[in-house]
Amino acid sequence: MPNYTKETIADLIDGKLAWPTLKGIMTGDKDPERFEKYLEILQERVPWKERILVPLAEHLYVVQKGGERIVKCDCGQEFGHYRQNWKLSALIHVRDTNESLDEIYEGLHKPNPEWNEIREYYCPGCAAQLEVEAVPPGYPILFDFLPDIDGFYDARPELKKKVMGK
Repeated sequence: MPNYTKETIADLIDGKLAWPTLKGIMTGDKDPERFEKYLEILQERVPWKERILVPLAEHLYVVQKGGERIVKCDCGQEFGHYRQNWKLSALIHVRDTNESLDEIYEGLHKPNPEWNEIREYYCPGCAAQLEVEAVPPGYPILFDFLPDIDGFYDARPELKKKVMGK
């Protein structure tokens, strides 16, 4: 059973691993402490103290703030309760014209704005791009997923005690 160092996990997060090492991690036995190390690294990289429970996406986390679980960005911007769609609190740029789509697509690769719009979601605190979705015009804002945090940690009591203090 492998036991990767925090430095190796940090290099994995940062995309710095050589392909043979990365392939070995992906295809080999899983390090039982990898998620815990991953959370430790993420926690060390943010400027706030609330405990990260699970990462949602690059720059976004579900954190424990008092008795509540909220979505929070790297910069500290809070998006509300994790059971609500964080995208509704983000800045949204919609590309739904040929001119706006020309900024990122060339020639035949560009979607038809009558059939598709590109929505870009940005953090109001730091302007980091948090998500991009391609949907038909007028389609509701997608709610990507709702993590079962309690189920995840209930299945890992030793991790639950370390992360949640329970």
